[in-house]
Amino acid sequence: MPIIVNLDVVLAQRKMRLNDLAAAVDITPQNLSILKTGKARAIRFSTLEAICAHLECQPADILEYRPEAGKKK
Repeated sequence: MPIIVNLDVVLAQRKMRLNDLAAAVDITPQNLSILKTGKARAIRFSTLEAICAHLECQPADILEYRPEAGKKK
């Protein structure tokens, strides 16, 4: 998938644990882990907003688009 989730990088920069963020944004640690590992197929804007507000970052700090090599448009 060409969307890369950099949540683990942002968490490391903030010296924050996944469980602490999950509690702060009112999401289960399991669902946040699914997002962190890139296995999520969708994220609600309200969840993304809460994560960005708590981490004091922009959505682009968490989500990145990298086109797949060899894929035709």
